[in-house]
Amino acid sequence: MDTVPEVDALLARIGVGPFDRSDVTALPGRNDTWAGRTASGADVFVKRLTGDGEDTAARMDRALAFERTAAAAPAGALRGPALLGSDHGARLLAFRYLRDARSGAELMADQQFTPQLGYAAGTATGLLHACEAAAPEAGPPALPSSVLLEALPAAMFEELSGAELQTWRLLQGDEPLIAAVERLLTAERAAPRVPAHCDFRLDQVLVCGQVTGEGAGPGPGLYVADWEEFRLADPARDIGGFAGEWLHRAVLDIVTSRGDGDTSAFAGLSMTREDVVARGAEKITRLRPVVQEFWRGYRQARPDADPQLAERATAFAGWHLLDRLLAGAARSNRLLGIERAAAGIGRTALLRPGRFASVVGLGDPS
Repeated sequence: MDTVPEVDALLARIGVGPFDRSDVTALPGRNDTWAGRTASGADVFVKRLTGDGEDTAARMDRALAFERTAAAAPAGALRGPALLGSDHGARLLAFRYLRDARSGAELMADQQFTPQLGYAAGTATGLLHACEAAAPEAGPPALPSSVLLEALPAAMFEELSGAELQTWRLLQGDEPLIAAVERLLTAERAAPRVPAHCDFRLDQVLVCGQVTGEGAGPGPGLYVADWEEFRLADPARDIGGFAGEWLHRAVLDIVTSRGDGDTSAFAGLSMTREDVVARGAEKITRLRPVVQEFWRGYRQARPDADPQLAERATAFAGWHLLDRLLAGAARSNRLLGIERAAAGIGRTALLRPGRFASVVGLGDPS
């Protein structure tokens, strides 16, 4: 951190003083990040956006546009940790550090992400989607892309791993999948646009304390970080991202004993295809209440949502599993069988979202 003096300069400017070097940690991730206590005793998290200058400027603008939107949003709307200050030129954002927060991904892994928490997250998301935006960028995120499903740019091709190239070949050779993505993108262009996170994953959900209770809303304990993709977009992207996380978890759990009533009966190394299908259905059924409660909270917070929202969100949930396949391929030299299975479920949701919505948890609650 000593090689980035702009960090302490920003902290001094916002009045919290420099980081205490005995209590600061550099965190892994796409960007440069530091978290710890400052000289004044404040807990602060600092992010420096890294990458191409034009790209980081756009991400910075979107993150600050979210802060303007959040400042005018009603109580209970989805928001991030408090922004303490920023330096646009240095691509720095300083936030209150939620030292004791647990991520949604951690709660999911520990089987502690409850339906009540799903309801709170859905309510908060619906309230954000229902509010006025501070005129952020309105173009769609980069993926899914019908252009990339046709051919990869040469520069991108040269940077990809063998597993990534294998994945793109699988996607580009799947004509029904390509047609389904094109239908989804067409539907997205015709959909209402709302203030949306557009990269909604459970590792970005931060929970402080216990968030329960249907009537109280999310309260102060639920936050979502990383708003650099914020823009006016189809609300289905955020809903589908949340639902897709749980669908992906359900598929991964096929080969684990998580949630099994009788763990001694698990025989993951000798499962037949019929066993895989049966366990997949069981795992989806077990986790579906979290998505159902998210959807119920969302609809109560935003009752005027368009009638095709659930179908588009289901399709985006399906794409989420394919996106996870691409992300996994970037970290590995080969595709695992369970990752292929997850992609197959995602493909089904993309091709037949109307029939798959209830399976995911986005069916009509009536």
